[in-house]
Amino acid sequence: MTLDMTLTLAAVFLTVALLAGVIANSVLSYSAAGRRRVRGLSDAPTQGLVKESISLTPTLSPNAKRIARFIPKSPKDMSKLRKRLALAGYHGLTPALIFSFCELAVPAALAGGMFVFGPSGSSRILLTAFTGMVGYIMPGLVLQRKIELRKKIIQNGLPDALDLFIVCLEAGSSLDQAILKTSIDLDVPYPPLADELRMITTEMRAGKPRLEAFKNFAARCGVDDVRALVSMLVQADRFGTSIAQALRTHADVSRTKRRQRAEERAGKIGVKLVFPLVFCLFPAFYVVTLGPGVIQFIRFFATLNN
Repeated sequence: MTLDMTLTLAAVFLTVALLAGVIANSVLSYSAAGRRRVRGLSDAPTQGLVKESISLTPTLSPNAKRIARFIPKSPKDMSKLRKRLALAGYHGLTPALIFSFCELAVPAALAGGMFVFGPSGSSRILLTAFTGMVGYIMPGLVLQRKIELRKKIIQNGLPDALDLFIVCLEAGSSLDQAILKTSIDLDVPYPPLADELRMITTEMRAGKPRLEAFKNFAARCGVDDVRALVSMLVQADRFGTSIAQALRTHADVSRTKRRQRAEERAGKIGVKLVFPLVFCLFPAFYVVTLGPGVIQFIRFFATLNN
């Protein structure tokens, strides 16, 4: 066995071992007796409205601390990473460790596979380096895609959430009860928005002021419509205006924006269809329409030459 093969097998073994350690640590920490008891206590008064994945003060287990020593990220970079993961709906330190591990494991696995199974010669080094760079960028692209999808779901579900707020407020419920009821009703059509509303309820039950919980909601979502909603709620609470009337006005504006975004996407369809038509439909169309005529011309000139 050559030295390159030995190093590759050792790298694959270490990668699989670290990945298995992270998965085993997550499973064991989730099924620990203390965490089961806390989940049971939190689920009893709220009928399962507060999920166990939402933690206000996440802690790092001893196994995760040992794994964290291999993650080359400073506390400042880790806080930025946790903010990005929060935009995608992943809270706590464990997703940050898993993402950092993927940034190391994915390029190592792809580069190792290209080095072992790639073409021989001088091009192997270039392909290995290129594959490693693609593997390093891939987790960030996947995370950014998840952030965009989550923002789109929250943005599209906000008008429906505001309508439910208005119905609950006009029925005599308080704003806290309206948020709780809305999170239940939006759990199926808009799960990310329902999770964020549950987070607001959890923070207020933990002792945070309502306005601070709303500001954290806007910071977690990163959506302009949510920021505008939070600013409106802050002003309504400060000046004592009717929250139901303000929500009704904001719901109309949000619904108009959603319709305008749909019309904008529909207007872009014609431009986006140009490339599929040019590269897929038109060549086949030319072959079907002009092909018989070209064949007849070829046969005609062939008979003339004979």
